[in-house]
Amino acid sequence: MKHTDLVALIEAGVGERGGSWADLGAGEGAFTLALADLLGPEAHIVAVDRDAGALRALDGRFETRVADFTRPLDLHDLDGVVMANSLHFVRDKRPVLDAVRRMLRPGGRLIVVEYGTDRGNQWVPHPFTYARWETMAAQAGFRNTRLLSTIPSRWLGSMYSAVSLSP
Repeated sequence: MKHTDLVALIEAGVGERGGSWADLGAGEGAFTLALADLLGPEAHIVAVDRDAGALRALDGRFETRVADFTRPLDLHDLDGVVMANSLHFVRDKRPVLDAVRRMLRPGGRLIVVEYGTDRGNQWVPHPFTYARWETMAAQAGFRNTRLLSTIPSRWLGSMYSAVSLSP
């Protein structure tokens, strides 16, 4: 995908410029860069990934943390979290979603980008449709979940983005 496509997927969920955000499962930072374009230079963005080599592309521009987002991260009072193509690697999503909710300030935003299927494969083991996301988000205590965008995907049919708010 092109950078403009990534920006378009998350733009309607970001809200105000600035603030403190995290990209969990950032990889080489495609969505971190999209988020930075939307939030502007006054924002503080933490890119988190298990792969130190992938994060090197972001060194110097963002705070990076080599860490597993399924473990405690000591992030608090965030305005938002992006989880783009990362949550589908987690089988039991509830503990992760509970932890993410606690990272967010009241009214903070969780933006999820995911493949629009409930059937995975070896590269995308545990995807979830938007309908399933609505249920998972509500069960984890998030509110006001809404679909932001959908795009075709040659891999699993489609991708979507959604935003949910912390209570």
